[in-house]
Amino acid sequence: MTEHVTIVSHDTGGAEILSSWLKRNGNAASVVAAGPAEKIFRHKCPQAEFLSLEKALMKTDWLLSGTGWESNFERKAIFKAKKLGLKTIAFLDHWTNYRERFEENGSVILPDEIWVGDIQAEQIAKNLFDKIPILLKPNPYFEDLLDEIDNIQQIKSNTKRTQILYVCEPIEDHALKQHGDTRYWGYTEHDALRFFLLNISKIFQQIDLITIRPHPSETKEKYKWAKSFTQLPVRFGGKKSLLEETVESNIIVGCESMAMVVGLLAKNRVISTIPPGGRPCQLPQLDIENLQQLVRNKDYNHD
Repeated sequence: MTEHVTIVSHDTGGAEILSSWLKRNGNAASVVAAGPAEKIFRHKCPQAEFLSLEKALMKTDWLLSGTGWESNFERKAIFKAKKLGLKTIAFLDHWTNYRERFEENGSVILPDEIWVGDIQAEQIAKNLFDKIPILLKPNPYFEDLLDEIDNIQQIKSNTKRTQILYVCEPIEDHALKQHGDTRYWGYTEHDALRFFLLNISKIFQQIDLITIRPHPSETKEKYKWAKSFTQLPVRFGGKKSLLEETVESNIIVGCESMAMVVGLLAKNRVISTIPPGGRPCQLPQLDIENLQQLVRNKDYNHD
């Protein structure tokens, strides 16, 4: 496609993929961004034309959107574009809650086509959306990350220190918005962090540093309680980019964040900290370890 495209984005994950796509493809484009996406696009694509949705749809040939679920920003854009007879495409940026990403007030607002960036996402999407074309595309964000990882790791020191990056997610907010229950998945982000802090020293005898990185939609103060909860060396991240903090660490932990997949790209050890009672990690990457299982194995071997 060489026509003019309108790119619509709100959440962080979709913004990273779509901004990388725009950088790599150089299409004639208008960007309609809000929430965390606006900062990402203005940083990565400063020369882009930023417009309101109404103005962008007046001059475009097709729409490419993210599939965030922190707001209905992208779903509303797909709905308006389809009413105008424009082709709509959505790029899935994760591996979970695919159907919910298109639900709006009891209805389902589906695009004409769905793009995915890896074979795991392709299989999940095809199982759920059998009436829509699902196209496997190179993941432009991962391609950018691999280039940056190579550059950063060339200057990274070969430290033997155990440095853990804990990537947070607003699990309560998502569960409340989607299901009306903050504990719908059996745990909250605070449960997971407490489980991690109570058990991680069973896995690693020496821990030199734990960096807790709040999600971009969370406040810096949200996890301050963790510093007094544990004697482990905790600090708070987020001032550097996710990639910088990932490469500076050698172990990445979280629940089911995209940042954990970034950790795999950087060839770090990655562990899911979903606590007992929580639903299993929905990320399909087999290299992601499970803290519950690691603790059980350690306790069993110790006995």
